[in-house]
Amino acid sequence: MRRGFSDGFLPATTRATSSVEADDSQVRRFKQILLEEVDLQELSRLSNDERRARLERVLAHLISREGVILSSRERSALVRRVVDEAVGLGVLEPLLADDTISEIMINGHETVYVERFGRVERIPSGFTSEAQLLQTIDRIVSAVNRRVDEASPMVDARLPADARLPRGARVNVVLPPLAVDGPSVTIRLFPKAYGLPELLQRGTLDAPTADLLSTCVRARLNIIVSGGTASGKTTMLNALSQFVPARERIVTVEDAAELSLNQDHVIRLETRPANVDGRGMVTIRDLVRNSLRMRPDRIIVGEVRGGEALDMLQAMNTGHEGSLATVHANNVYDALSRLETLASMSDVDIPFAAVRDQVNSAIDLVVQLNRHSDGTRRIVELGFLDSARREDYHVQTLAEFDQTGHTFRRHPLPARLAGILLARGEQVPDGWEAAA
Repeated sequence: MRRGFSDGFLPATTRATSSVEADDSQVRRFKQILLEEVDLQELSRLSNDERRARLERVLAHLISREGVILSSRERSALVRRVVDEAVGLGVLEPLLADDTISEIMINGHETVYVERFGRVERIPSGFTSEAQLLQTIDRIVSAVNRRVDEASPMVDARLPADARLPRGARVNVVLPPLAVDGPSVTIRLFPKAYGLPELLQRGTLDAPTADLLSTCVRARLNIIVSGGTASGKTTMLNALSQFVPARERIVTVEDAAELSLNQDHVIRLETRPANVDGRGMVTIRDLVRNSLRMRPDRIIVGEVRGGEALDMLQAMNTGHEGSLATVHANNVYDALSRLETLASMSDVDIPFAAVRDQVNSAIDLVVQLNRHSDGTRRIVELGFLDSARREDYHVQTLAEFDQTGHTFRRHPLPARLAGILLARGEQVPDGWEAAA
């Protein structure tokens, strides 16, 4: 079972993908022999599973014929590596199947890093050659009808979930000459859809904060989830979305469709990059604007990073309360300032003061996440935006994480927030007091 955000150690069984690694020279040798021995035309008529099983049988025979002395574990590792490179994704195959891995980073064919539980570590094996890595890249991007070559040396795509990749993933590829030290591949494996109870067990937040957040989602407060890269924003967004009532119509907008909602009435929208001719791009902003014509009760935006911020703020101010979004920022005030800046990047000529008015009117809560040096991810501050119209932002801290004592501190709920909850049919959760 996958360990949580708060674990401060790595189980011994997950420190290396395999305790026995096949020798690269043997992999190259037997891959060449295998390709000379098999009938490629016959193999092409088989399913992937049948093709792999046939190659494993043939390769086991070839290893015996060549007189190579190996232990059973070494033989299994060699067979797996050779077949993975011949018909699969090479060294990526066991990494993609490892539930403890959240990110795979390839820096040239010899260097592969993975992220486990928020920590980055290098794995001992790499690709046998740059040609093998390029072949693997081609297999990945062609599966989603994309192309990457010298004329188009960068690609960013979502890999759908399948038997090989049950969680789905997002892949980014950069080829030379843009990537100076060889092809660079970054594969982000979509996280399992954790709920607040699981995040509570992992120390991301405490029980009173979880109760307050779930209450605020049901009460249709507009919530921004803020944090740095890999701080757990999407995981938190997914957990909060589980408290949207099943009767409501939800539209999600993402660059890569990572969210996994349990409700029945969910419409998932995903951006599309331009084709090889530079046409056909569909942006986050295009989708946010279109979502307003789809009669949504709630809009959930995976990440706000451009002029769509203004459209989202206007939607929150015009009958789409209870919407959720994430933004990259280092603290609560930075999140609000970034929304203000992004909204001003739209093609609408609107004064900065008016944008601030939109932010003050639209946003209710900011959930600030942080990834700590030991890899743990936690809510470090939960803030309520209590300013009005064009005032300077005034955030009242509801909860914060005390790094010294490793505890969560709570503060009384502002009277205005308590009034909103009561007016919308919710009670102030246990463990919280309303300010006088």
